[in-house]
Amino acid sequence: MSQAGPILFVSNTERPAFIAALDEARLFPVVDSDWASAVRAVEQVQPAAVLAAMSGGHEQHVALLAKKIADQPLYLPLVALDAQASLPHNALPFATRANAAERLIARLRAAIRVRTLHATVLRRLPEVKVALPESDPVRDAIVLLIGRGSAYPALSVALGERTGVVGALSIEAAAKHLNTRDIDGVVLSDGFTPRVTDAFLTVLAEDTRFRNLPVVVTAHQLTQSYDLPNLELIAGEPAKVAANALPLIRQRAMEAQLSRTLRSIDAGGWLDPRSGLLTVEAFARDFAKAVEETLARGGGLSVARFAFDPGNPRAQLDAARILSRLMRQMDFGAAQKDGSVIVVFAETDFRTAHMIARRLSAVMKHTSNGKHEMRSDPVVSVDSLSPSDTARSLLARLSADASRAAS
Repeated sequence: MSQAGPILFVSNTERPAFIAALDEARLFPVVDSDWASAVRAVEQVQPAAVLAAMSGGHEQHVALLAKKIADQPLYLPLVALDAQASLPHNALPFATRANAAERLIARLRAAIRVRTLHATVLRRLPEVKVALPESDPVRDAIVLLIGRGSAYPALSVALGERTGVVGALSIEAAAKHLNTRDIDGVVLSDGFTPRVTDAFLTVLAEDTRFRNLPVVVTAHQLTQSYDLPNLELIAGEPAKVAANALPLIRQRAMEAQLSRTLRSIDAGGWLDPRSGLLTVEAFARDFAKAVEETLARGGGLSVARFAFDPGNPRAQLDAARILSRLMRQMDFGAAQKDGSVIVVFAETDFRTAHMIARRLSAVMKHTSNGKHEMRSDPVVSVDSLSPSDTARSLLARLSADASRAAS
C-alpha cells in the first residue's frame, strides 16, 4: 500500500529495534524528532503518521503535539507507544509486547487506510452538495461491551458517558449484536476464561467484517498473536480503560462516517452521511413515486414508523443505522425531522410488514446510552396503502396511529 509522506518518530531516547523494522517493511522513511521540536517537525516533515514514545520528557509537550495533529485538515494518525496515563483523545494506544514490529505495522496500515479514505472524500466533496458530519464521530459510535465480572457496570458508565453502549453478558449474545448492527469497537471485560477469550478473538480475526475492529481486552494477558490490527490490552481503572480505548473507537467511527459520506457522494447527495438512509427530500420524492407506481400497477406497499423519546435524540440515529443495515435491498427509509424513522416496504402486505417491523424494533431495544441507561424502545406503527390513498394521506394516517399508540 502506498503512503504519501514519511513516519515521524518522536522520542527523547534512541530508536527501539522494532522501529527499524518499519524501514524494512517499506513503511518509510522514518524521521526522528525529540519532544521539544515535535510540533515544528509535523509542519516541516508533513508525515503520514506520527509515532510517539510516551516515556521520558513527553509530559509538557504531548497535549500541544496532539492538538497540532488534531488540527490538520487531513486525518493524521498519532500512535502513542507504551502510555501509562490516560491519552489525549486522538492518540491511539500501542503497548509494545511480543512481535511489536509486526503489530505496529498492521496498526499503522489500518490507520493510514483511514487517512487515504479521508483524502478521497475531501477530493470528491465538491462534486455534490454533501457536507461531512461536524460532530465528534465517537459521539455517534456504538461500543459492544462484553463482560460479567465486577468491572462491567463501571465500564458501562465510563464508556456510556462518551458513546453508545450495547451490553452483552455472554459471548453468544455478543455474536448476535455483531451480526445485526454496526459496531465501532469491542471491549472484552472480565468474567471469561483465557480459553473463551482466545476462541472469541480467533473468530473475530477470521471474519473479514470484524478484522479491523478495535478490540480492547481488559482482563487477560494476550500471549498469542491474532490477525487483529486494532487489538489492544488495556488494564486498569474503568475510566482509564475507557479513555485509552476511545481513540481507537473514534478512528473506526470516523472510517464508517467517511464510508457513508462516500456512498452519499456516489448517490448524488441523496443519502444522509450520518444515518446511511435517504435524506428527507430524497425520501419524499421516492415515496411519492412508489405510491404512484403501486396504485397504477397494483400490489402491496406498507410503511412503518419508529418513533422515539424526544429526550433521547441518540436513539433515532442508532435506529436509522440499524435499519440501513438490516432492511431489504428494495426497501428505503429516512430519519424524519420529528425524531422518528420511516421505512417503506415495497411489495409487502400489512401482515408481513408488521412482522418485519417487530423484528427490527427488537434489535433497537438493546442500546443504552449514558449514565441514565436511556433505552431505545420505539413506538412502532405500521400501515398499508389502500386504493383511495395518496402519499400524503398514508403518512398522515401513520402519524395519527403513532400518536394514538403513544397516548
